[in-house]
Amino acid sequence: MANKLDPMDIKQILVLINDGFSNRKIGATLGISRNTVNSYVQQFKSSGYSIGELLNFEETRLNELFTSKTTIDTSRHDDLMRYIERIKAARSHPGFTFQYHYNEYVNNVSNPYSYTQFLEHFHRKYSKVKGSMKLEHIAGHEMFVDFAGKRLEIVDKDTGEIKPVEVFVSILPCSQYTYVEACATQNRNDFISCCKNALHFYGGVPKAIVSDNLKSAVTRASKHEAVINRCFKDFASYYGCVINPARVYAPQDKALVENAVHLTYQRIYYPLREMTFFSIEELNREIRRLLTEYNKLLFKRKEASRLELFQTIERGYLKPLPADQYEIKEYCRAKVQKMGYVYFSPDKSYYSVPYRHIGKQTQIHYTQKYIEVYYNHQRIAIHQRNHSTGSYNTNSDHLSSTHQSYLGWNPDYFKNKAAAHGEHVVSCVEHILASVDYPEIGYKRVTGLLQLHKAYGSGRLNRACKMALNAGIPSYTRIKNILKNNMDKALIFYDESDSAQSHIPLHHNIRGASSYS
Repeated sequence: MANKLDPMDIKQILVLINDGFSNRKIGATLGISRNTVNSYVQQFKSSGYSIGELLNFEETRLNELFTSKTTIDTSRHDDLMRYIERIKAARSHPGFTFQYHYNEYVNNVSNPYSYTQFLEHFHRKYSKVKGSMKLEHIAGHEMFVDFAGKRLEIVDKDTGEIKPVEVFVSILPCSQYTYVEACATQNRNDFISCCKNALHFYGGVPKAIVSDNLKSAVTRASKHEAVINRCFKDFASYYGCVINPARVYAPQDKALVENAVHLTYQRIYYPLREMTFFSIEELNREIRRLLTEYNKLLFKRKEASRLELFQTIERGYLKPLPADQYEIKEYCRAKVQKMGYVYFSPDKSYYSVPYRHIGKQTQIHYTQKYIEVYYNHQRIAIHQRNHSTGSYNTNSDHLSSTHQSYLGWNPDYFKNKAAAHGEHVVSCVEHILASVDYPEIGYKRVTGLLQLHKAYGSGRLNRACKMALNAGIPSYTRIKNILKNNMDKALIFYDESDSAQSHIPLHHNIRGASSYS
């Protein structure tokens, strides 16, 4: 079934057009049908915008402007190719005939090709044994990345435990300039961090990053159209390059980086074999020293080193790095609550969004510095991240006129107001504010509590709060009932040293009685 292209894929097509790639080469690089690329290019031209302008558009805008569908193998053609792949293995069996398998094919599909087309497709796919050829690599075109199969080790200084660590390897194939880094795991964050460090080591960005089909890079592997991990795709978009995973079961696609891994074993692993490291940072310092020597070694058949080839040939073809380093984005979902905030679960804090989105499901994109809230792929709010647990972060422009009056309210404001009426009033205010999900609801209740002093005075209010605290029920409604029914006056007749037993009748009256005698 044809699928609509992801807005990030549209942007990757734009990046490659801007880099001078042909439509056919774009299709091959991204694993997209050439007809799909042609369709999008026609739409780009007829949109009235330049490629540079389109690259600056947000994903939502691109999604609205360009709605083409992919034209990767139709179901009819896919059925034929799947069947051909199955019968290939049976060709060497005695008694094999194409006619037998064609009849079987016709009986199992609803819209079969003719026998002539059946043979034509088979021979086109398997007419010759594939040979090998020397691949010529274009300067600045690709960066190959992979993890080494064998791991290094660090030692926990406190426990003596030996911990294995992963080793990331990247290479620019034209100059074979290599980068190596140890990291804790192969998970998404460590993998993207290593890729980022590699780009900054090279001082520039190639047109494409060629990765193995790691789970950190590829959500679903495919020989023709792999699904790229969203975070990795966002990383590539930030640096203005594309992701081109190696084909499944196609070792020639990653031969160069696997050779780099083999050389890493010789030039880095082996010299480290008798050294002990107590942290990844220590290990990486030594790796960097050995890597510098490795990149300076002369090739046997060339009168130059990897470093010299990189400096003289390849570096000039790399695109410049962005001004700031990429920060890894994480994602979570949240519903806009009634007071116009989304709950950010990692920090257990709240961030405001425009009040018209109340009740909507949103997606939160967050880094160590920023919180971005998206609704239908459109950013509706951005905040600096506040790591304080339980914090409320408000942009006054997001609030409706009903909510604007609460903007100056905060817990300290109400505690200071309560202090004028007694310590027990302050304690009740703290309890009420801590017991509600939305601060504005607590503010309303506390405001009502403090206003009781106008009718009953500060002394009675403080005694009523003390009774409510002793009974474990410090709420606005309970305290109001205590004062209304003169229950606080009974406190005068009790000494604070009385046992808890003597308060039991009072406790029960506070909870349930509407009058006090």
